[in-house]
Amino acid sequence: MPLASFKMQEKLIATAEAVAVIEQLKDKHGELIFHLSGGCCDGSAPMCFTKEEFYIDKSDLLVGEIASCGFYMSRDQWNYYQNSSLTLDVATTGPSSFSLETSLGVRFNVKSHILT
Repeated sequence: MPLASFKMQEKLIATAEAVAVIEQLKDKHGELIFHLSGGCCDGSAPMCFTKEEFYIDKSDLLVGEIASCGFYMSRDQWNYYQNSSLTLDVATTGPSSFSLETSLGVRFNVKSHILT
């Protein structure tokens, strides 16, 4: 939904380290997307996939872009995060995942901050 994208984009940022990892992944895999997972296994982990690899359905909203990659989340999560800023970062430790960055030995994470 364009409205969600407009409202969230200015509150969706990435650290320089996260952008560097994204650029490495884009060089290797091509066009990417992010989906803020709300599943039971990954909690609210940002998952990175090739654009063709992940199915975006009608319950997912495009909330902005990071390093020219669409960033999606479910409508339910949007209701939770709409009054927050989100920062995409990387960590060198963490559980294994289906997300592309794990092949580089890192894991994306999101830090949220409630806006007042």
